[in-house]
Amino acid sequence: MAGILDSVNQRTQLVGQNRLELLLFKLRGRQRFGINVFKVREVLQCPPLTNMPKSNAYIRGVAHIRGQTISVIDLSMAVGGPAIENIKDSFIIIAEYNRSVQGFLVGGVERIVNMNWEKIMPPPSGAGRYSYLTAVTEIENELVEILDVEKILNEICPVNTEVSAEVVGEGEIQRDLGERIVFIADDSAVARNQVKRALEPLGVQTELAKNGKEALLRLREIAQLDCQNDITERVGLLISDVEMPEMDGYTLTAEIKADPKLSPLHVILHTSLSGVFNQAMIEKVGADDFIAKFNPDELATAVKKWVHCD
Repeated sequence: MAGILDSVNQRTQLVGQNRLELLLFKLRGRQRFGINVFKVREVLQCPPLTNMPKSNAYIRGVAHIRGQTISVIDLSMAVGGPAIENIKDSFIIIAEYNRSVQGFLVGGVERIVNMNWEKIMPPPSGAGRYSYLTAVTEIENELVEILDVEKILNEICPVNTEVSAEVVGEGEIQRDLGERIVFIADDSAVARNQVKRALEPLGVQTELAKNGKEALLRLREIAQLDCQNDITERVGLLISDVEMPEMDGYTLTAEIKADPKLSPLHVILHTSLSGVFNQAMIEKVGADDFIAKFNPDELATAVKKWVHCD
């Protein structure tokens, strides 16, 4: 198990090719789940945990790993299931989301599989707004569920979406945008709404899409129906997640920049992924900016910058 992620640094060539690698794991029972390898720092046998008084019920304790104290979240409890038993025989997935490091307690870890984002599908429409699924896929004739980790983390420690008064300013962004909208693409309903709420004090009108494919189709539709010259007549800016079912944010950006009617659109990649390879991908796919989730002031400042550049 210690060597399961030894080659993770060699996997960055998958980024920008609409591909990903999933680390498969189980909570309790047969159902398999997946997490993007790029979110994972390491996987290890669960070490002894120290209880924290008055902590969230889903936090089973804290672990001291390589000089860092990390909260360990029982992923089964966090999605409404029973607690994982036999902690000493379980594993923790050390992952980085939204500028912080967490440990996810899981029942068992299987292996890494190479996937195309086209094979990662949105959750069934009947899953409902309270579902913890952000996507599903099929591996070996079995359904694999990809959890909305941003929703889980936001329920444990809600994200601040308030933009400071000095960043809100005097309404200059409304003057720059006029009647144009800011388009938001993210597969997590929680993340979409976080961005929307952060931009509301700026007077920004938004339109939302659940993944890159949906966003691309809608942007082409807007350009075809509403614009004489290019998409910027109607859309002032695109803010896109990177990890999304069917089409990731890098592929979405590349498709936009390759389409003459869409290419003038400024694109901000807004993602919980981290690492140097993300910075390199900005130039590779033609994105204008990259911002790690989630800092409302940074996001609002970037929106003001790129809208003003039009």
